[in-house]
Amino acid sequence: MRAVTHALTALAFSFGLAGADEAAVPAREPLRINAEFSGSVLIFQVANIRVSSEIADDTYSANARFRAAGLAALFSDADIEAGVSGYNEGAHLQPWQYQHRNHASSKNRVIEINFPERVAEPNINPPFGSMGEPPANEEQRTGAIDPLTGMISMAVNYRSNGGEPCTGRIPVFDGKARYNLRLERQGTDSVRNRGYRGEAIVCNAYYEPIAGYDPEDQPTAEDIAEPVTLWLAPFADGQVYFPVRIRANAGFGGITVEARSISIE
Repeated sequence: MRAVTHALTALAFSFGLAGADEAAVPAREPLRINAEFSGSVLIFQVANIRVSSEIADDTYSANARFRAAGLAALFSDADIEAGVSGYNEGAHLQPWQYQHRNHASSKNRVIEINFPERVAEPNINPPFGSMGEPPANEEQRTGAIDPLTGMISMAVNYRSNGGEPCTGRIPVFDGKARYNLRLERQGTDSVRNRGYRGEAIVCNAYYEPIAGYDPEDQPTAEDIAEPVTLWLAPFADGQVYFPVRIRANAGFGGITVEARSISIE
């Protein structure tokens, strides 16, 4: 069950939203996306997730709420709320401020990241006992984005990738750990769940640790070799791509997150 708890934490940090490419952003009204997901290990429910996003001509914002549920609630007290706001620069989303808090934690720690001059600057209260060995330095944090913005960039072609979803690397800083998400497209697959029925792009996201890890938290070779797989489905005539299924290996058959409802307007 420890593997399940670790995977839940990873999903809570990295689970995010999809938005629209530049052509999909309305000229006057922002694009609004709301979705609900549930996660399971085998037949046991382990997580409830809600996400929302609003993307305007010049700005964007996103929020996510992750709660451990069912069997996992006996082993994990995760109730994580995360949010980000920033600037829509067309081919790039630049975060301005990111914040997340685990409401169920006795430490009540708030992780905040600001991005002056595109450098990710953490403000952790109360502070971590360690920022890693070694901690992420300023050079490594320059140009890095937060986990929610990273997931938006993963799911849609904001970056200069030739208009293709699921390509390239995304540099992420979560307040302590600095890592890359290396994306590899794996073709298409059919998805049938409560939130979506149809074809979706299969996208593997490989975790590449850079800095900010304590020795006991350093990802293993197995962790690095096993990707998180996302099924990205087209919406709004292909202008919006959104994760409708996410799968991460966690022992006991892995954790699968399925869309329960998706609203795009």
